[in-house]
Amino acid sequence: MEHIDGEIAAPPRLPAGEDRISALSSDLLIHILLKLRDAAAAARTSRLSRHWRRLWALLPELYFHPATGSQGICASLESHEAPVLRRLAVEVIDAVPESLAAWLLIAAPCLSGDLQLINEVGQNQTEDDAAEGAPLELPCFENATAIRLDLGYLALALPPLGVFAGLADLFLACVDLRGPCVLGDVVSSPRCPALRKLTVHGPRGLANFSNHSDSLLEMELKNLHPDDALHLGNFTIRSESLLQIQLIDLPGMQQLTVFAPALRVLNVVYCFVHRLTYNQPVANISAPQLTSLGWNEAYDPSSTQFGNMENLKWLGTYHFLVYGHDHHRLQNSFCLRLIWRFELIRSLRLMLVYLLDITNKQYLMEDITWLPDITCLSLDVQPRGHSFGPSVFHVLRICTGVRKLIFTLTGASSHGETQTACPSGCVCDQPPNWKTQELVLNCLQEVIVHELRGTEHEAALIKRLHDWATVLEKMTIAFHRSVPESKAKEFFQMLQSFSRPEIHMKVPRFA
Repeated sequence: MEHIDGEIAAPPRLPAGEDRISALSSDLLIHILLKLRDAAAAARTSRLSRHWRRLWALLPELYFHPATGSQGICASLESHEAPVLRRLAVEVIDAVPESLAAWLLIAAPCLSGDLQLINEVGQNQTEDDAAEGAPLELPCFENATAIRLDLGYLALALPPLGVFAGLADLFLACVDLRGPCVLGDVVSSPRCPALRKLTVHGPRGLANFSNHSDSLLEMELKNLHPDDALHLGNFTIRSESLLQIQLIDLPGMQQLTVFAPALRVLNVVYCFVHRLTYNQPVANISAPQLTSLGWNEAYDPSSTQFGNMENLKWLGTYHFLVYGHDHHRLQNSFCLRLIWRFELIRSLRLMLVYLLDITNKQYLMEDITWLPDITCLSLDVQPRGHSFGPSVFHVLRICTGVRKLIFTLTGASSHGETQTACPSGCVCDQPPNWKTQELVLNCLQEVIVHELRGTEHEAALIKRLHDWATVLEKMTIAFHRSVPESKAKEFFQMLQSFSRPEIHMKVPRFA
């Protein structure tokens, strides 16, 4: 703008009817509309100019929020003119299957990219309400590359026919699976030949009795009521293409079978350990290329077969109770049996958990007599206010060759309890030799601490780590989000007071 007598001149007025935005290319205008991430808002821009009238119908990505409604989604999809629909993202609240089925049928032949459907359960509806009635029948999306369904336990029937030829990523959360087609059949190679990543989180109705060995007569002989069928199930995956599988909280899974020659990553979390105990959980995993295994489950080599895992580099196990009774040793054996299966492994994740009340409990750490030869150790500790120095010391003196230590304080459990200090005279600081006994970690070069809360127990351990790690080069400290900035800075300054000059200490929060 020009300056006139020291003042800023007003911008020149456009000639009547001139619209510089509409003068932009259609490609650029479509790019602007995509930034709205709201198909309804993009459609409303047609009122701005005649040139904008049909631009929204050319969007390669469509986002619908709950206010749009099923009819609006159907109308938009029927009017869509883009040569390729590469993303369809829909959010709904307390949806019923009929309202979703209408637009899913329209979208199935059009989508050549990602489908995301999230159904939130409102305040006036429960998860059981969502699962009532006829299920949502999912059509076959032959050209979709990714499908993400989080249905708030809405009943879902998978398509019995058709091939998801382009599907590379499938995510299912909070779905109530209904027959006749079972999940294992759909995700295996004949139906999903290009599937690379599979995530299943908290489904219902996983049980598959079409190929389960127990008939109703056999169930009667085992004194099982037919209703218990919902708690039994086989999940079988046979895939030539899968690279990653993540299974979290699968109620009803009694047997897991995976044949995946290309699989690299397998994580199975809380799918067996809290289930009915009339049969031993069974798993048969054939994945010779597996490099990462997270098995947060019961493990018994007589019923859990992993086959050849000579390429495994990372292992995560079920948690280990630091204090407990004799019967807790069986639970700890889930962790130890799997760890002791390996003599050499690059990275190990070990979870140490303290009970809230450890009075009159046995110290169980002595059961860990050896660990594989590892270079990276991830220690997740849930101390519940107790001193965890002795347990960490016990682990580190067994694996003195570790080069990198990742230490995470998981705080309170997920059952609503709060983090509190242990009572006076608690036995958690026993045995006390960890404070005085020498330990040489002459390979440890890097320490990363997550979720630090600034307690005395944490300070005591970090100080000892500085003493033990004679070649330590780098320490990164990340505080828990609940720690005030003033307290975090004060704690960090205290740590710097005993840190050696050659150690680079970093706090990402203040970086």
